[in-house]
Amino acid sequence: MVEKEEEAETTFFAIRTTAGQEKNAAELVEVKARAKNLPLLSILVPEILRGYIFIEALSPNVIEEAISGVRHVKSKVPGRVQFSDLEKYLTTKPIIEELDVGYTVEITGGPFKGMKAKITRLNKVKREATLELLEATFTLPITVHVDYLKLIEKAKAVEGGT
Repeated sequence: MVEKEEEAETTFFAIRTTAGQEKNAAELVEVKARAKNLPLLSILVPEILRGYIFIEALSPNVIEEAISGVRHVKSKVPGRVQFSDLEKYLTTKPIIEELDVGYTVEITGGPFKGMKAKITRLNKVKREATLELLEATFTLPITVHVDYLKLIEKAKAVEGGT
């Protein structure tokens, strides 16, 4: 039985979509696959990769049939995608691991939603960051929970600093 599973090895294919419409494209592909009874095994829509979805199937012919004529689907990327390349999209790192003092972030919730800020202090135990708003007319430090932050730019290394 193990030998048969190895013979029918599935592969992943990358599909280009309209940026911002990845979830809609995936849902439309799923509906079409169910209607035509196509053997798609899974559809992956990574949040951090815009303009692409990944579909798991036994052959590229199935993928071509599933995506043809589907709205927001642009094309199939030539070749196959290795599962090892997709693993980074399956495991999410906590945002606190990516942040550090000096990084530029965007606030994604609360009264300062949409504003850009620079991290001046980071409390990893409480999962809070003290920020300096970049768009404010005066410097006002605010403390925000890290779940409401999105990393925009890492701090640049200071040359010749002491």
